Amino acid sequence: MARINLLPWRAERRKQRQREFYGMLGAAAVAGVVALGLGIFWMDQRIENQNDRNAYLQAQIKEVDKKIEEIKELDKTKSKLLTRKQVIEQLQADRSQMVHLFDELVRTIPDGVRLAQMKQSGDTLTLEGVAQSNASVATYMRNLEASPWMGHADLKKTEAKHNEKRMPYAFSLDVKLRKPSAEGEEGQGKDGGDGAAPATQPGSKS
Repeated sequence: MARINLLPWRAERRKQRQREFYGMLGAAAVAGVVALGLGIFWMDQRIENQNDRNAYLQAQIKEVDKKIEEIKELDKTKSKLLTRKQVIEQLQADRSQMVHLFDELVRTIPDGVRLAQMKQSGDTLTLEGVAQSNASVATYMRNLEASPWMGHADLKKTEAKHNEKRMPYAFSLDVKLRKPSAEGEEGQGKDGGDGAAPATQPGSKS
């Protein structure tokens, strides 16, 4: 017996198209969900990788900061050692200068002059003493200025002390200290160490 389709063929075809449309729509939705899931997974992977890189960089930065602090401590230690070295060198230089200074003071004092007090302030040496005459003081000042370890001598005062017969004149003078050059020291050593002019007798008494 033959089958007879009682439904209109257009309505059947419309339903078929609707089924196909919904099928394609469902497939597109599934594909979209899958794509979205893949995109989220890919983004999570990138974020995780970036977090790992950030953690690595932070660890490296901490290591660098630690090394920088160590370098700073080493610089502080180096600076302290250099300061200590400079202080020691300065003390040695000052000690050497004082030895030469006392030697020069002995060499430059002429007959008729006696020192009573000596005081140093920076590079200025104040000398106080008594002398037989003003000429003796002038000779002493010339001897001081001729010394490689002392410079300009500035007479502060000279006065007669009537209660002193052998050394009636009291004087006070300032002398600038200086350090001779290496060549000057070498030449001084070769010449027997006489850096100052020879102490001379005063020519006359005033």
